[in-house]
Amino acid sequence: MSTDSTSRPLCPMHRIDLPEPGPPRPGTLATGTPVWLVTRYADVRQVLMDPRFNRSSLHGEDAPPLLVVPNLLDDPNGLLNQDGEAHQRLRGTVQRAFTPRAIARWRPWVASVVESLLDDLAAQDRPADIIGGFARPLPVSVISRLMGLDHVDRERIRHWSDHALSGGAHTREQVVAAMHEFGAFAADLIAQRRKSPGDDLVSGLVAAGDSLETAERQLVTLVCGLVVAGHETTMTALGNIVVYLLTDRQDAWPGLAEDEEAAAVAAEQLLRAVPLSEGRVLPGLIRRAVEDAEVGGVTIPAGGVVAVQTNSASRDPDVFPPGPPDLFTPLTTPSVIFGAGPHHCLGAWLARLELGLALHRLAARFPGLRAEFTPETIEWREGQMTRSPQRLPVSW
Repeated sequence: MSTDSTSRPLCPMHRIDLPEPGPPRPGTLATGTPVWLVTRYADVRQVLMDPRFNRSSLHGEDAPPLLVVPNLLDDPNGLLNQDGEAHQRLRGTVQRAFTPRAIARWRPWVASVVESLLDDLAAQDRPADIIGGFARPLPVSVISRLMGLDHVDRERIRHWSDHALSGGAHTREQVVAAMHEFGAFAADLIAQRRKSPGDDLVSGLVAAGDSLETAERQLVTLVCGLVVAGHETTMTALGNIVVYLLTDRQDAWPGLAEDEEAAAVAAEQLLRAVPLSEGRVLPGLIRRAVEDAEVGGVTIPAGGVVAVQTNSASRDPDVFPPGPPDLFTPLTTPSVIFGAGPHHCLGAWLARLELGLALHRLAARFPGLRAEFTPETIEWREGQMTRSPQRLPVSW
């Protein structure tokens, strides 16, 4: 069992304490860099959408350190770290593949992956591990098929992803070595698809990138980012949501089973209610002020580093009803869980599709699903930017 420094069991993610929504206030990163912590819904949206707060200046010569150990999100060649026209040009190479209309075409195939995995899970001895048997392989299977990576060892993908988003589990040397190997793999993949293109996402990305004369290093980083982002967040979210549903919200299980649309609404509410991280400042949600700017009545000086807390913003009592969410009532205010503005998560609609289908088909197939774990016995996957169950034994 994973424990904290005082040997107490870690609590499930939906029970953790988050920073209270309030005006921007001073905070500090693990590197010692001072930041302005932004927690209220309106303030978070402002920072993420206001061009006076950007990403590229976080990598300027005078930029303060953001990470103790580097990771993929810190790569200045990455899509996340571009702004303005350069960002739009690079994002345009892949954005069309992730529109709601494009994602809708994948629904039958994603549903078939869900059903196949549930068939395999149903054949296992009980108690069965729902993480290893369902939550982990589902998003990896989906992104691997979309990118034409079915031939790649899933353990290699997992190894690279663990290092790409390491939050302390690996040393600087280990991360650098893994990212070098990951980058070499992506470069070879790009060369193969350039020579023999197919109908996969990487082939489309290469064709679009070449037409825009996109730098090769940017294409490599973008491929690596899609591999990681295409499954890591969904896997983490699904595992933590299962914990919530099988412990505190068993009342919702029949409703998930009844209707796909209801499950999709619930997935949106669950993403808001169950955070991925323990209140830590995530690198992708950091911005820097390029000029003085007022946020929530507080002046952020030019050069100031700003960290937005989307989990706190998603519980802002001025915007969302307090207490446990009504899972089957649609949100009346757009969520900021996937960000906002120009850097809004590319894979948001794919994640929604996977989570909605997974929850509906899981509840329909296993109406009597029950936990063979307690919050105190959960084995946690730690040392990453997010925290999720390592395994979850269940019966039905």
